[in-house]
Amino acid sequence: MFLTLIDLITDEKPYDILRLTIQEATMKEYLREIFSGFVRIKVVGSYSELFINRCIEYNIPIWDIVRLDKDTIILSLYTSDIKRIRLHLKRTRCRIRIHERKGFPFVIKRIIYSRGFLSGVIGCLVLIFILSNMVWSITVNGATPEVEHKLKQAAVELGVKKGKFIFQLPSNQELQREITESLEEITWVGVKQSGTTYHFEVVQKQLPEKEPALSPRHIVANKKAIITKMYVEEGQAQVEENTYVKPGQLLISGFIGKEDKSELVPARGEVYGMTWYVTDVSIPLESTFQTNTGESEMKYAIALFGLRIPIWGFSKPDFEHYEELKRETDFHFLKWEIPIAFQTTEVLATKEVTRKYTEKEALNAARSVSREDILNKTSEEAEIKEEKILHHEVENGKVNVKIHYEVIEEIGKDIPIIQGD
Repeated sequence: MFLTLIDLITDEKPYDILRLTIQEATMKEYLREIFSGFVRIKVVGSYSELFINRCIEYNIPIWDIVRLDKDTIILSLYTSDIKRIRLHLKRTRCRIRIHERKGFPFVIKRIIYSRGFLSGVIGCLVLIFILSNMVWSITVNGATPEVEHKLKQAAVELGVKKGKFIFQLPSNQELQREITESLEEITWVGVKQSGTTYHFEVVQKQLPEKEPALSPRHIVANKKAIITKMYVEEGQAQVEENTYVKPGQLLISGFIGKEDKSELVPARGEVYGMTWYVTDVSIPLESTFQTNTGESEMKYAIALFGLRIPIWGFSKPDFEHYEELKRETDFHFLKWEIPIAFQTTEVLATKEVTRKYTEKEALNAARSVSREDILNKTSEEAEIKEEKILHHEVENGKVNVKIHYEVIEEIGKDIPIIQGD
């Protein structure tokens, strides 16, 4: 703000405005000194006064000028103006020496280059980084206290416990599979790792409650069979053992009593029958595949901004044939994910194996494959009573087999009784 002579004459309080203007300028200069930084320098030379005059002439701010002797003066100037005074030093044949450095930039620089402070900051950051990549909490949702206790025990056996490094733990998919297989009480478990916490979402098995049938029903056959056993809990049997039945044929009726006093009930019972299956299987007499030998090596590396830096396992594997199983775990700093990851590579030695079957061995292999296929198609209670090879032939390096099976299984299914039947 600049005041003209007219302003000073016409303004009622010109001196107050002038004082405020000076205060504002002083404050701005003070802030510039603090945040920009300034130095106290010694100017030595016979023409030091000429040097000061040239600084004033070329608008180079200098202040706090003190003469020490005939050829030496001390003054202050901004660090940004040091380059500007070089030409004037040369012209006046003066030289300078830094006497003192002041201001915010120099304070920061001294702090940064202080060994104790720098060591403390680095140590603190390293400690936070280490703690941010360790397990400190485990939560379980959707489980009873008993199942929660068992799940946490299973997790501890797999390494998921407080103080464990996250990159040393199995992947979430592996944890999910192992825990689901080890606990019979759960149907499904979801695993989520969030920062230093592992979250387990559990779906427990619900024991099916036998609900009473509110509506009458029949039990009919769902496939062709010869009845072998029947257990009637409620209703009236319509067939006997050793009877051949067709799909849809009535097995247990929901009508009980005499015709003039019949009553509708939900038929209940189990009906087992002998059923028949025919399968076609082809087994090659000679096949080639890759298998693991059991030998393995581990490699570890740090991925930094997409660049892989090996820390263990620098050489190539000693195996001629191998496959690699890679896993990458991201590092965290507090709750933030940083672009650094720990990579684990398991190198598994493999070899090419050629398997050859004789015709008899191929037949046995075909029977095993066929039996497994039949058991997958039927219920858990199904039982194979007889197995017979109907036909087999060797063609184009394969053994083609047709096998007939007799299976005992439950054949009943429920159908509602519609009004008017």
